[in-house]
Parts: sequence; C-alpha cells; structure tokens
Amino acid sequence: MTLNTANLVELTLEICNVESVSGSEANLADQIERTLKTASHLSVHRSGNAMVASTNLGRAKRVLIAGHIDTVPVAGNLPATLHHFEREQVILGRGTVDMKGGVAVMLKLALELENPVFDVSWIFYDNEEVASELNGLGRMVRETPELFAGEFAVLCEPTSAMVEGGCNGTIRVEVSAKGTKAHSARPWMGENAIHKLTPALQSLSSYEPQTVSVDGLEYRESLNAVLASAGIATNVIPDLATLTVNYRFAPDKSASEAEAMLREFFSGYEVVVTDAAEGARPGLNTELAQAFIASTKTEVRPKYGWTDVARFSALGIPAVNYGPGDPSLAHADNESVPVGHLFDCEQGLRGWLTGN
Repeated sequence: MTLNTANLVELTLEICNVESVSGSEANLADQIERTLKTASHLSVHRSGNAMVASTNLGRAKRVLIAGHIDTVPVAGNLPATLHHFEREQVILGRGTVDMKGGVAVMLKLALELENPVFDVSWIFYDNEEVASELNGLGRMVRETPELFAGEFAVLCEPTSAMVEGGCNGTIRVEVSAKGTKAHSARPWMGENAIHKLTPALQSLSSYEPQTVSVDGLEYRESLNAVLASAGIATNVIPDLATLTVNYRFAPDKSASEAEAMLREFFSGYEVVVTDAAEGARPGLNTELAQAFIASTKTEVRPKYGWTDVARFSALGIPAVNYGPGDPSLAHADNESVPVGHLFDCEQGLRGWLTGN
C-alpha cells in the first residue's frame, strides 16, 4: 500500500492513523518507502525503519530535510480526526504535532519536487522518542555517512510554523554528599548527608541563568535540580544524598565546557555526568539559511530544547527547526495541529526548494 499524497490534510490523517509508537514503525516505514519508490527522480536507501530519499541532479549544493516517524504511546487519541472550528481546521490525534504533520509535508514535497534548485536528501527515521542509542538518524549517520553530506539542514520538528535556529545543549549530573549513618535519636553520632547538600541547593536557588547571543539569537540557559535521592529509613541519618541537576546551555559552549562549569559550580562535591548532548549553532549567516528564512516569511527564534539538529551540527552542517504544530502540545492527550500550519510549512519549504 502506498500513501495518497494528493491532499495534504488527507495525507496527514493517513500517516497519523498508521500507529507507529517507537519500536513499531515498520508498517509506516514500509508505506513511506513504497510511496517514495514511485518517484523516478528519487534514489531510496533504507536501513531498518529509517530511509534517505535523494535527488541526484548534479546541483552545486545539497540540503537535508529530516523528520522522525515514531510517536510516544497512544492515549486514546487515535484515529486522528479533522475538526472544523469557527476560524480554523484542526487535526486532533497522536503524532499530529510530534511530528507526523511535518512528515506529511516532507513526503508530499519529496514526491512533487522533481527539479529543485538544490539536490535534496529527504530523511525519514525511527526511534527518536526513546534512548539516544536507538535513534535511527544517528544509526544511519554511523552506517552510511556519505548519505549525509550537505550544506544546510531543516528538521521538521513542531515550531508553530516558525523558524527556530539550532538548539541548546543539555547535560545531567549527579551531585553527591557523603555523611555517616546514625540513629535519628542520636544524630550527633552521625553526619547528615542531606544537610551537607544545603550549600549546593542555595547556590542553585540563587543562580541567575545567562542569556547568550549566538548568531544573532538569544538563547536562554537554565540550571535546575530535577531529582533528589537520600536515606534508607525515617529513623536513620542518611550517609549519602544525591541531587540530579540538569543544565541547558547555549550552543556557544561545548558539552565539555558545560561539564567544567558544573564541576566548578559544585566544587567540593562529587560530580558524575550521567548524560550530555551538544547544542547546535543555527548558522543563520549562511546564504542558504538567509534564503530559507526569506522563503518562510517568519521571524527566527532560538530553540531552547534539544533536538536532532545537534546531530547535523556535529557533522558541520548548520541546521534549523521548522515544522507544523505547537510544540507545547507534543505528547499531550489533546495533541492537535492547525491545518494552516501544514500549508504554511509546505509553502515555505516549496518556495525555498524551487527558488520562488
């Protein structure tokens, strides 16, 4: 079965209604692959449930446009349905925002644009919503790096049809204090590890995050305790207390620089890095980026959350986020995308890729 790409609204509904929770994308991947293979101007390479469909027209420049086909688990919000409100139409259902609306725009354009002004690599991938090591984009980059050569990338993650450049990096650390166990009736015989975390908590509470300008965008950083763990019983003075801290850092810093900042910030404590991901500079000063921004006719904003644009940035490819749907509705039970966002993104990408 191939997907009907004639009507963008119907295509979005059709893609959403092929359930593809992370790890179960095979059916949708099969349908996307069959649909792409109906286009003689595309060369399709598949790996697992991810694929790259490329034009090979000998253009001077190549751009990459990517989107993931998996969703978080369904919560009684499939099948997706079209609703007519007074001023707009909305598609309600799992995946409409994150990010099958963007995938539908990509698939329609991939089929229809036989003669773009750039060569284009359309990337559809699996397992974005789960552990990073399972991510289909990352897997394909490792397996076939030659398929990911290009000068600029667009990730069709939801941005309310606005352009969001690059993304903040993220690092999580565990900050620990050690003490000595004792009965809570005789606390002077021990040393309370929770109490020893007080300076760390006070520093976090008084910390004023920076706003950092990168390529003309203002990236707001954040530093917060997100988990706390200590104690074995209510009558025992704890001998170990641990804070999990998340630092979202602007893309002018590397993950190693963010780690160094945290080790200095929590000097005197044991600090263990449990997760880290580089940010991504938007590269808005490039000719391709400027043409893209002009085509979308939107303001450009920074991306505070981490996205897979960072994977492109690691390859030396400037990247932006641009897709239909309000990101605040991603993963929500009432996930929904305005039809207007779909057409805005289709028009913006089409104009850029055709030079009109």
